[in-house]
Amino acid sequence: MNTYRTTATALRVLRQLRHDPRSIALMLLVPCVMLFLLRYVFDGSQATFNSIGASLLGIFPLITMFLVTSIATLRERTSGTLERLLSMPLGKADLIGGYALAFGAVAVVQSVLATGLALWVLDLDVTGSAWLLLLVALLDALLGTALGLFVSAFAASEFQAVQFMPAVIFPQLLLCGLFTPRDQMQPVLEGISNVLPMSYAVDGMNEVLRHTDLTATYIRDVAIVAGCAVLVLGLGAATLRRRTA
Repeated sequence: MNTYRTTATALRVLRQLRHDPRSIALMLLVPCVMLFLLRYVFDGSQATFNSIGASLLGIFPLITMFLVTSIATLRERTSGTLERLLSMPLGKADLIGGYALAFGAVAVVQSVLATGLALWVLDLDVTGSAWLLLLVALLDALLGTALGLFVSAFAASEFQAVQFMPAVIFPQLLLCGLFTPRDQMQPVLEGISNVLPMSYAVDGMNEVLRHTDLTATYIRDVAIVAGCAVLVLGLGAATLRRRTA
């Protein structure tokens, strides 16, 4: 990976995003709007919002970054931009790294906005540090970016990219422990949930919700989510095709 080429790719992607207000709104505003709606759905029960709000603070950014990244990358492929870029002295790792860096910068802003809204406007009550909560939210957004880059290699159209969401995101959403503790699931489903990264994202958020200090479980959860993001980015670089479908 060449640092200059990776940075140049990231700057190009950010310039394109600047002229796409709908994508910016989807990435930055939709998670905040969803948290706001969730808070007032449970208007009569602050305790309920506190119990699930932290988990969804990580899940919403993951979903939005997955959608935007997969569609944006596929658009570059179908328009021929990707093929032209790869005909230049630009490695696959440079391209994937540039996209990850650009969308990662957006993920930082997204996570700060969503975390700030939840804690200081919607009064989400957490026992641990706000910085620990922000770290998990950011890693979740980066994981969504990595998953979006990866699945875009297997889609031939933007519609197909959206179709990957039920296959990649929904099973994780159902098995992550949001609706019921994972250890109370049917054993086979619990085993599956143990290998899904969103499960550890939710666990990490719950650690901040319940504990004042940094715990070993939190460190494990953060490391797994970060490791999965790096692994998926590597797979994305390995599966990147030079020919436009």
